[in-house]
Amino acid sequence: MSSKGLDYTLLTLVIIGAINWGLIGFFRFDLVAFLFGNMSWLSRIIYALVGISGLYLLSAYGRIRSIEQA
Repeated sequence: MSSKGLDYTLLTLVIIGAINWGLIGFFRFDLVAFLFGNMSWLSRIIYALVGISGLYLLSAYGRIRSIEQA
C-alpha cells in the first residue's frame, strides 16, 4: 500500500472515530459499542485502530509543511 493509500485509509478511520465521538457528545450514543458490544474485544480493536490512526496522522502536519516549502 502506498503512503497516499495509507493516509486515506487512516483518515477514514479517524473520521469514523470523530463521528462516533460526536454521537457520544450530542446523543450519548456510542455507535461502536452498539454495533460490536460494550468494550468487547472487537470494539477495543476498533478504538485502538482509530487512536493509532490519529497518532500517525499527526505526521501529516510535517509532510504538508514540507510540501509547501518545496
